[in-house]
Amino acid sequence: MTYIIVDTANTFFRARHVINGAADIKLGMAFHITFNSIKKAWKDFDGKHVVFCLEGRSWRKDYYQPYKRNRQETRAAMTVREQEEDKLFWETFDKFKDFVTTKTNCTVLQNSRLEADDLIAGFIQNHPDDDHVIISTDSDFAQLISPKVKQYNGVADTLTTHEGIFDKKGKIVIDNKTKKPKAVPNPAWLLFEKCIRGDTSDNVFSAYPGVRKTKMQEAFEDRNQKGFAWNNLMLQRWLDHEGKEHRVLDDYERNKKLIDLTQQPDDIRNVIVETITNQTTQPKNIDQVGIRLLKFCNLYDLQRVADNIQQYAEPFQAKYNK
Repeated sequence: MTYIIVDTANTFFRARHVINGAADIKLGMAFHITFNSIKKAWKDFDGKHVVFCLEGRSWRKDYYQPYKRNRQETRAAMTVREQEEDKLFWETFDKFKDFVTTKTNCTVLQNSRLEADDLIAGFIQNHPDDDHVIISTDSDFAQLISPKVKQYNGVADTLTTHEGIFDKKGKIVIDNKTKKPKAVPNPAWLLFEKCIRGDTSDNVFSAYPGVRKTKMQEAFEDRNQKGFAWNNLMLQRWLDHEGKEHRVLDDYERNKKLIDLTQQPDDIRNVIVETITNQTTQPKNIDQVGIRLLKFCNLYDLQRVADNIQQYAEPFQAKYNK
């Protein structure tokens, strides 16, 4: 069984940056990239069911107040035109969300306390014997890559697997700097590095600003024994710009809770499982999904999708069957 898991807002909103132009042109591109990504993943990996994961207000904002505070500053700096475009995109996204929830047989996961990342990881963890393809541009999912989990970036049209990174033709992606194949992701190392470095996109501060990569690598290799190299990194202390002292280990553990998608607090993990269970215990049984999709496409002049409606409708028709 292969599940196609869609990081819904990420896919839809990142697509708007692919081209310049009027808002309606960007909307069309967002829809086409979203639909094409699902169709391609469904066909290439013999998908059996599609799961849409949606955002709520993250529990991380209560656990760590600076979390994503930079997003508010970005929104505040928008021009009037950008604000109008943003409003249009969110209104359209809500209609798309309503469509996949009420007019298709796809599973739709959302909880007011969870981010889509929590639900994506939770769904994979609750279906350990199945294969999964995550549709997203978010590098945070590198930590989930395994023989059972792949990530398809529908904007760049690349596939990341435990064996390598491939382009749309199935060829290994070459690094522009080294002129060699891009390295196969090591999920454990990438997660460790991010927990030390922090995540500027989410406003998660570094556990050890300016630390050398070699020192991190030595500590990473020593993480199981927790010998000299581990302690030589983790027991270091440093002062922030306000003169407050930090111990690397403390900030690393904080960042693990924020970044590692297996380390959420127990009450949050219970909410994840409950949300997934509630939506999969009684699978949807909606008929005439193709006709419903065609009507939706006509609303937004998605002619290319409408002309090939059977191919695009198949993923939306498939019921959850576990």
